[in-house]
Amino acid sequence: MPASVILGAQWGDEGKGKITDLLSEKADIVVRYQGGNNAGHTIVTADQKFALSLIPSGVLYPTVTPVIGNGVVVDPRWFFEEMETLTRKGIDPSRVKISSNAHLIMPYHRKLDAVIERYLGNSMIGTTKRGIGPAYTDKFSRSGIRVQDLFDEKIFLEKLAAVLKQKNKLLVKVYNQLPIDFDEIAEEYLDYADRLEPFVADTSLLVWEALNEGKNVLFEGGQGTLLDIDHGTYPFVTSSNPTAGGAPVGIGIGPNMIDNIIGVTKAYISRVGTGPFPTELKNEIGDRLIDVGGEYGVVTGRRRRCGWLDMVAMRYSARVNGLTEIALTKLDILSHFDTIKIATAYEAEGNTFTEMPRQQRVLHNCSPVYEQHEGWAEDITTVKEYEDLPRLARDYVERIEELCGVPIKTVSVGPGRKATLTKG
Repeated sequence: MPASVILGAQWGDEGKGKITDLLSEKADIVVRYQGGNNAGHTIVTADQKFALSLIPSGVLYPTVTPVIGNGVVVDPRWFFEEMETLTRKGIDPSRVKISSNAHLIMPYHRKLDAVIERYLGNSMIGTTKRGIGPAYTDKFSRSGIRVQDLFDEKIFLEKLAAVLKQKNKLLVKVYNQLPIDFDEIAEEYLDYADRLEPFVADTSLLVWEALNEGKNVLFEGGQGTLLDIDHGTYPFVTSSNPTAGGAPVGIGIGPNMIDNIIGVTKAYISRVGTGPFPTELKNEIGDRLIDVGGEYGVVTGRRRRCGWLDMVAMRYSARVNGLTEIALTKLDILSHFDTIKIATAYEAEGNTFTEMPRQQRVLHNCSPVYEQHEGWAEDITTVKEYEDLPRLARDYVERIEELCGVPIKTVSVGPGRKATLTKG
């Protein structure tokens, strides 16, 4: 049962889309198991660039069935916009399957996401304002509306009326906003029913049958480990579980069906939005990492915060995910630096932390302990074999491997599919 999970080992934006795209060539099914259209996965082919946020990265291969699992929250409007964009670029997305149990993002979710962020002011989380968090809130409060509800008009209208009564009171009385019109939402979403119907399936059964037939299935996480709702830097996190444990839950199979867990990490680190970031570089080096690395959000266009690689966070990610291997991306960006650093520990309150601190206040106030490495200062984007990398570049990769305790099997030296090296 060849099943692999591909997930972000940092705060997201590690290059998961590229790695999933590479492995999708031999896959039968690629599954998104959590998140929504707040994820941004960039894929560069020989002649085109794709920015996907909801549809799984495997859609670019005509032999792959892309699956959106029950753990994902789906904005139908966004789904069809992304489908149309793929069609315009010559990709046939008609193979996409959506779980009937996936929850829908509704207009009031987007509205609440925006007004709550404004209400929080300096304490804002830094969400994408696309309704992801409020949709998950309704899911867990058992007031959500699922994809399958669209196909029973009576049930859909009853659920919509009940939830909108509550949301409008909240919008009007708490946030001083205009109420949302019931008829407008009902008309829009019932129109989606016929359009969505060809794509809806029992995706749990589909994936289970594929695995029992020996087919190759990839599970693609939407965000990074440190944004996990349970294991991330709460409350500056996403609203679901991008960690490996979220994969079987987010599609509906047993955890014993997962064989391989691949953590994707950049050769440095970044995060979008607010929250603690021990190795953040608020100086010209950080600015250079952002500019050279093109560190701007795929979904939002927001400027990312950048810093040196953090091995305390990396070891934590390896542990909570059970990583079996690492894919290291953007090694080529470090070619622009004469000196490179790796954080091996934190210091705070008179203590040294080599593992993730138990209390988050330490992350907000710690100082990273660095070891310094000499940079290789030469272009590596045309290198075809790992052994042909400069010795200093290989030393850097192998030091990461040593500090993390997980083998690095893939090294990316550029954005294109071919700019990827296999490390034995």
